[in-house]
Amino acid sequence: MVVGLGTWSLARAALIILLLPRSLEECGRISVSAPIVHLGDAITASCVINRTCSHLDPESQIVWKLGTELHPGGRQQRLPDGTQESTITLPHLNDSRALLSCCLRWGNSLQILDQAELQAGYPPATPHNLSCLMNLTIESLICQWEPGPETHLSTNFTLKSFKSRGNCQDQEEAIPDCVPEDGQSRCAIPRKHLRLYQSMGLWVQAENVLGTSVSPPLCLDPMDVVKLEPPTLWALDPSPEVAPPQPGCLQLHWESWKPTLYIDQKCELRHQPQPGGASWTLVGPLPSKTLQHELCGLRPSTAYTLQMRCTRWPLPGHWSDWSPSLELTSAQQAPNVRLDTWWRQRQLDRRTVDMQLFWKPMPVEEDSGQIQGYLVSWRPSGQAGAVPPLCNTTELNCTFHLPPEVREVVLVAYNTAGTSRPTPVVFLESTGPPLGRLHTMARDPHNLWVGWEPPSPRPRGYVIEWGPGPPSPSGSHMTWKMEHNGNIAGTLLQENIRPFQLYEITVTALYQDTVGPSQRIYAYSQETAPSYTPELHLKHIGKTWAQLEWVPPTPELGRSPLTHYTIFWTNAQGQSFSTILNASSHEFVLPGLEPASLYHVHLMAASQVGATNSTSLTLMTLAPGEFELHIFLGLFGLLLSLICLCGATRFCCRPRKNSLWPSVPDPAHSSLGSWVPSIPAEEIFQLPSLWDTSMPPITKITVLEEEEKKPGPWESHESSGTCGLPALVQAYVLQGDPRASTIQPQAQSGNSDQVLYGQVMGSPARSGPADYIRCDSTQPLLGGLTPSPKSYENLWFQTSPQRTPEPLGPNQEDDCVFGPLLDFPLLQGLQVHGVEGLGGF
Repeated sequence: MVVGLGTWSLARAALIILLLPRSLEECGRISVSAPIVHLGDAITASCVINRTCSHLDPESQIVWKLGTELHPGGRQQRLPDGTQESTITLPHLNDSRALLSCCLRWGNSLQILDQAELQAGYPPATPHNLSCLMNLTIESLICQWEPGPETHLSTNFTLKSFKSRGNCQDQEEAIPDCVPEDGQSRCAIPRKHLRLYQSMGLWVQAENVLGTSVSPPLCLDPMDVVKLEPPTLWALDPSPEVAPPQPGCLQLHWESWKPTLYIDQKCELRHQPQPGGASWTLVGPLPSKTLQHELCGLRPSTAYTLQMRCTRWPLPGHWSDWSPSLELTSAQQAPNVRLDTWWRQRQLDRRTVDMQLFWKPMPVEEDSGQIQGYLVSWRPSGQAGAVPPLCNTTELNCTFHLPPEVREVVLVAYNTAGTSRPTPVVFLESTGPPLGRLHTMARDPHNLWVGWEPPSPRPRGYVIEWGPGPPSPSGSHMTWKMEHNGNIAGTLLQENIRPFQLYEITVTALYQDTVGPSQRIYAYSQETAPSYTPELHLKHIGKTWAQLEWVPPTPELGRSPLTHYTIFWTNAQGQSFSTILNASSHEFVLPGLEPASLYHVHLMAASQVGATNSTSLTLMTLAPGEFELHIFLGLFGLLLSLICLCGATRFCCRPRKNSLWPSVPDPAHSSLGSWVPSIPAEEIFQLPSLWDTSMPPITKITVLEEEEKKPGPWESHESSGTCGLPALVQAYVLQGDPRASTIQPQAQSGNSDQVLYGQVMGSPARSGPADYIRCDSTQPLLGGLTPSPKSYENLWFQTSPQRTPEPLGPNQEDDCVFGPLLDFPLLQGLQVHGVEGLGGF
């Protein structure tokens, strides 16, 4: 039951929401000052809410919306009858169409109460360029005009006309209006509404909601604006009654459109040579009654495109469209050319000469006629009647046989219109003077300049022949030309010239009654790189060098001469070396090679246009022999002996110390404060029974003999270096951890440079263990009382007869500490031989 009530409540709420917009739409109404205005003008609109809309809030505000843009500037008021009104003025309506909405705020959204469509545009412009023509095909008067600029409004055009007489000042009978189709600016008045050969007035009226405009009137006679259909062109068929066209002429006829046969016409013809691109040439007027015409003044044997159009004549009318195109070819003319000729002859036997005749047609004028073939003929003496030609060919050369006494033939060019003027060919003897110093020069890969020194007397011309040189057969694919100016000293060959091809060039001088001997030269327009590179050969080889040789290539025609060689060699590690040699070289020695090493060598031959490489040569240098190995080992042994000898000499020449006592550095010439011998840790003897952990280990012991000197003023008892003891025999022992040098940094200066000394006291008259004094003095030894001992002052323990050693006792004023000598662990292993007085020690 609860679920049912909830569902019913939701349905009721949805029903209220669906019905609410309809009730609101019935509450408001929009009224505008004008629904259609000029584009850019102002417009005023008002929206009124009925008082019957009791469910609306009395304080509700009306909101205006133009398109999608809100306009809150409306003036709102409550009228005496209880209705609510809002008025808005839009100063400029710049859209041709817009939708104005009256809205009311309902919750968080706007509810549309009413809408009005606004339109803006322009009044119609005056139509202009009204023209008409009478189309006899559809029998209608077709008129067209230009409507003017866009109005943005629906505009209606109407073609109005009436029948009249004279200059259309008086209207006799109205003709039904002609309304064009939508978007069209033309309209056709049927023939049934027209009166031929009678004037009529016409104009165009344009109208929309903002205004009406009328075009200027047009007065015409429908027959004065007739537009004929174009004629149909045909080629004139040949017939016995009609003479064939002359060269450069063509004949045609045409057929008019049948409905216009009763109308007098005139026509125009235009033609254009094929292919297209040239401008049209207009010919006319042509009378239409003849229906045929011969067009001359054209280029012979040339295709032309022709078109024709006609108009009513002598009465007014419009030109028809151009007819479909007709293509005709003008008549040929006989060839009008000059034939340059040249020949070669070869004696086959005593009664036959093999002749090879060449010719070239040289046009005399621009339109020299088309050539269809050539005829070569001769007439034997005493023979009458027709003679068969020697050659009838379309080529530019001919080979035939003649008797030796025949020295002249005749050459003509022909086509369907006739033949050219005969060209006599006289086979002259080669008895003239030759040319001098024939030479060539390449301008580019496709041109060759050939020059010569003109002979004396000057010839009337030259014949130049060129073609592929050896190994091509002589005379194959020869090209030739004739120069008619005998004063020139050279000519440019441009035909059939290709790069990298050897050409044989022949120049012959032509005189009045003879020819000169032919001069020949070979040339290239562009040379190529060498065809191959000489092959390398190994001549000699050693441990660090290799001598190579090659055979220089012979010069080749068409190949640019060599300018240099480049030789490359590479070792097994990939290191490359190279050197450049001149073109005259034929051998080279590779220097700086490694013994018993593999090398790859190749040669490159280069010219100005390119280079080629030879095949690679692989070689291996020799390994060192047994004799060289013995020498090397001997030198190495000698060097090793010298090093040992130098070491022994240095060792023997050093100052010797007494081998009974260890060597202590001289305090006067060294710094004991920084002297710490580097003794490995494994060399420190561990004596647990005698080792005093509070004392540093003893490194060295030196026994010195007291010199019998009087103490000076600097040898006072207060000196910390002697600990206040008499100047007796003193021994200095450097105490400290010998391992400290490897694990501790260098001692700092000042009081931190404290060196501990031990004085070993002994006397020959005293028995028992010797004593030592250990001092914690900070005074350096360099200022002490006892200088360094000499090498012979080390046996001071013997009994001195001059004096008796005084017993030593501790001085309380000093920092010295007396103790038994056996406290030194190293002294227990000390043995002194040869000195019996040291037994107490």
